Amino acid sequence: QVQLVESGGGLVQAGGSLRLSCAASGRTFSRNTMGWFRQAPGKEREFVAAITWSGDSTYYADSVKGRFTISRDNAKNTVTVYLQMNSLKPEDTALYYCAGDTRDFGPVTNVNYDYWGQGTQVTVSS
Repeated sequence: QVQLVESGGGLVQAGGSLRLSCAASGRTFSRNTMGWFRQAPGKEREFVAAITWSGDSTYYADSVKGRFTISRDNAKNTVTVYLQMNSLKPEDTALYYCAGDTRDFGPVTNVNYDYWGQGTQVTVSS
């Protein structure tokens, strides 16, 4: 069974930092683009960041560019994807999801994500 499990969320003051992690199990994602999305209450889910299988290419939503950094660790049998979030703002408050593409060596944009985690809550207080 394929699972993506997010962790690292929490409550932080505006201007603070958090580091989210996404651990994959059940299959390897070492050849696949991975992404982060978020959904705030009453809003649609939105794209945050993506990274190619090698980590050579990344892509960010304009709203987080310069503040968030996506990275990954392609260990032998497991893949972990990170989202370092700095200079957090109250509008960053949302449930953050990790997602994985099933296509090998795919692009960093126009990705059809087939696997999703359950999410980790990030709350930024003003």
